[in-house]
Amino acid sequence: QVQLVESGGGLVQAGGSLRLSCAASGSIFSINVMGWYRQAPGKQRELVAAITYAGNTNYSDSVKGRFTISRDNAKKSVYLQMNSLQPEDTAVYYCHAELKLRYDSGYFPYWGQGTQVTVAS
Repeated sequence: QVQLVESGGGLVQAGGSLRLSCAASGSIFSINVMGWYRQAPGKQRELVAAITYAGNTNYSDSVKGRFTISRDNAKKSVYLQMNSLQPEDTAVYYCHAELKLRYDSGYFPYWGQGTQVTVAS
């Protein structure tokens, strides 16, 4: 069964750092864009950062200069290094990936189960 498994969330003081990891497992032919989204209570899910297979990145304005996304294609993994965390970064963070399961299929979106990040002031 194909799945995205996240790890690395937790509780941190304002100004601190956390590193999120996400690994894709199962029978996967190829992976296109990978990224991180977050959803705070009462708010819509929003894009935090994304990275293509070639390493091109995209960040939301709210995290530019503080967060860094990276990936390891051989490990089918994506990472999010979060520095200078602020209380407004508190949310459930979801891993997202566009996966092709067969050589003759298209890319479809998959989501992780989410990991809680809480930043205390």
